[in-house]
Amino acid sequence: MSWTKEQKQTVFACYLGWTLDAFDFFLMVFVLKDVAKEFGADIEAVSWAIMLTLAARPIGALIFGRLADRFGRRPVLMANIALYSILGFSSAFAPNLMALLVLRTLFGVAMGGEWGVGSSLTMESIPKESRGFVSGLLQAGYPSGYLLATLAFGQLFEHIGWRGMFMLSLLPALLTLYIRRNVPESPSWEASRHHDKPGLLQAISAQWRLSLYAIVLMTCFNFFSHGTQDMYPTFLRVQHKFDPHTVQMIAICLNVGAIVGGLAIGSLSEKIGRRNAITLAALFALPVLPLWAFTTTPLLLALGAFLMQISVQGAWGVIPAHLNEISPSAVRATFPGLVYQLGNLFASVNSPLQAHMAKTNGGDYGLAMAIVAGLVALAIAILIRFSHERRGETMTSH
Repeated sequence: MSWTKEQKQTVFACYLGWTLDAFDFFLMVFVLKDVAKEFGADIEAVSWAIMLTLAARPIGALIFGRLADRFGRRPVLMANIALYSILGFSSAFAPNLMALLVLRTLFGVAMGGEWGVGSSLTMESIPKESRGFVSGLLQAGYPSGYLLATLAFGQLFEHIGWRGMFMLSLLPALLTLYIRRNVPESPSWEASRHHDKPGLLQAISAQWRLSLYAIVLMTCFNFFSHGTQDMYPTFLRVQHKFDPHTVQMIAICLNVGAIVGGLAIGSLSEKIGRRNAITLAALFALPVLPLWAFTTTPLLLALGAFLMQISVQGAWGVIPAHLNEISPSAVRATFPGLVYQLGNLFASVNSPLQAHMAKTNGGDYGLAMAIVAGLVALAIAILIRFSHERRGETMTSH
């Protein structure tokens, strides 16, 4: 089935929205060391900024998801993007660590809304046989944002410092102009806007087993991604003492692997099913662990990072389609984003946890990351077998 111009523009806008959201988030992971130095704190204390951002995301998923279910996906997505841009930019002016923690928490609320609203708008707007590929593309926005943050760190950090890095957060606000001009409202939402819909609690309580299962699954998924990404620049800068250029080159390999994995496994899920694709991707992490966490040369670490993120973002590449397909239709802008971000809440302890594990093991960040990644890869491979396979589900909102 051929795509319309509007469908292509919708996919592009939602991919870019998640890319720029991730860009604003990942700026933080590169500058933990520098923020700690300026504010006279240690890395473990500053890593709470990452934890608080993640922990606040369910609030945003709930607020913006409910607004999108009621008032439409498009206007809420625009407001969401503008808000996370402004709050990310504000982080540049934090006078102390406490103020920075507050600003990153508020940023987390804004960040938490974008994925659920954008993924529902996308999945409701495209041909159903394209969902696997588009799911991988949409999720590839996350490592694309990490890649942009990597390039910004490598090219600009030495000139503009950590505060200048956060000033770059204002750039995504320009995307709202593109959405306003080019992106139509979800046809599924338009068709059902005048129908009575059950409330969120009513819809979720009727599906409480599904809701609980999805939250546990997404907790493991968030440990898988944040456990292999958030402390990785610190692992390279502090444990291996690599310079910014070397860190940049390894992080580029990591993100190219993530993009390749998301697109490849997302597309594969259209052929072999969502559950089988996720199982395959998650188990691939296990043989890669030693290369990824315990080698010492830049070349081997780059290869390990590339292969690990094929696994991590390959599994993640199936999630936008899978969560939207199993979601109760009346709360599709809320349910996928909310269970995803509640998983983020429970996995938000990852950065302080890994920093603490590293501190108690003589600064060995590789060991801390390997323990987390190995355990959750196994958990995902087991848990996903209990999910429903709803590939090709018709998406209506009434």
